[in-house]
Amino acid sequence: MSLALVHSRAQVGVLAPPVLIEAHLANGLPTLTLVGLPEATVKESKDRVRSAIVNSKLEFPQRRITLNLAPADLPKDGGRFDLAIALGLLAANGEFPLAALNAVECLGELALSGAIRPVQGVLPAALAARDAGRALVVPKENAEEACMASGLVVYAAGNLLELVGHFSGVQPLEPYKANGLLLNPRPYPDLSEVQGQIAAKRALLVAAAGAHNLLFSGPPGTGKTLLASRLPGLLPPLDEREALEVAAIQSVADSKPLDCWPQRPFRHPHHSASGPALVGGGSRPTPGEITLAHHGVLFLDELPEFERRVLEVLREPLESGEIVVARARDRVRFPARFQLVAAMNPCPCGYLGDPTGRCRCSSEMVQRYRNKLSGPLLDRIDLHLTVAREATALSPASSDGPDSATVARQVALTRERQQQRQGCANAFLDLPGLRRHCGLSTADERWLETACERLTLSLRAAHRLLKVARTLADLEEVKDIRREHLAEALQYRPAGQE
Repeated sequence: MSLALVHSRAQVGVLAPPVLIEAHLANGLPTLTLVGLPEATVKESKDRVRSAIVNSKLEFPQRRITLNLAPADLPKDGGRFDLAIALGLLAANGEFPLAALNAVECLGELALSGAIRPVQGVLPAALAARDAGRALVVPKENAEEACMASGLVVYAAGNLLELVGHFSGVQPLEPYKANGLLLNPRPYPDLSEVQGQIAAKRALLVAAAGAHNLLFSGPPGTGKTLLASRLPGLLPPLDEREALEVAAIQSVADSKPLDCWPQRPFRHPHHSASGPALVGGGSRPTPGEITLAHHGVLFLDELPEFERRVLEVLREPLESGEIVVARARDRVRFPARFQLVAAMNPCPCGYLGDPTGRCRCSSEMVQRYRNKLSGPLLDRIDLHLTVAREATALSPASSDGPDSATVARQVALTRERQQQRQGCANAFLDLPGLRRHCGLSTADERWLETACERLTLSLRAAHRLLKVARTLADLEEVKDIRREHLAEALQYRPAGQE
């Protein structure tokens, strides 16, 4: 009897839990039994593995074969276990020493010819393999992605025969070296391209400096979308941990994490998006738009045109920074620490308050339109700004206002002050942190309480107002929040939210 053990990784959300493939050969009639809660695609692997071994001119064991994928209670799906199963069978059959598999983990789908095809979700598995102190064997197409986990030894193989030569010591593979293509960020749109809109640019600066959520309201053509697309270029660069989190999410979502490394994501879903498309889901839960916007910007244009039940699912992630997708068999937790930027028109036709007077919407129509957005959702948006129409200038003589690089430097300095003081951006302060870092003088506290009572602001809105005021003080490099900071923060809060 022979028993081979091969390490691999499953995919559960953005995690890569370990899976141990046990290949046991015993005497008896030739059969192959696969156990360990495999899904349909994993059950089909036995046919792919058999053909891949035979077509690679290797001997498929003609014995009683039992394959166990442990732990047995963890669902396994996809073709990512093909390579590990094939290597386990070959090692158990004596093609190479069993000990050769002890220090490696294997991922890859097998073609019938023996070629190794790429799989998704390699980066989370690479990070987990590095933490476990093992090398990782991946298809050649996934090698660059795996090398994003610095310090990990990666072996890239094109077919099964190459790996047999490697593990048998006949022709060892060299550890894969990255091609140096990981740092080619695309330029962000520049803020100086936006004409006028001084107040809106100020709101963008405040939002970027404190990671605050932002809502633009105004008639069509005033530059709301243009302004929102400039926000990612104002945010500080991702550190290595954040960049790897973003890339891991994109890897699981079957996108290309190398295409935007190491930039902050900017997601812009259409207003017809469903709830699962926004928060994630499916029988095999996959990330939604809010997770794909993790550490970046989620832009919702035409906000009232989204279904109300779809928008309501944003309320918990905006507070907690994560979303839990629950299914009958398991619960998958996805990170969702994004910055929300939304845009809307003031009425169904879009021209309420326009100086031309072309709006013909009745008050009932306007109220019905605005009632599509709930108070609790609007309460979680820190900055509300009306974007007015600017004078038309098709060919401005020069750039209007500071460029993105200038504003980004100011934002970076402000964020650095917040990190040194409290370890997070102002928008993420909890209640103890709010009391510690957003204290007011007795007179200013009474003034703010009176203002909140007159505007009928909720306690949550008052706390968010304090966070915005803290950001305004940080932008001016002053220690204490002053009355003028509170007054400007109040200008960004609409009255009457409950």
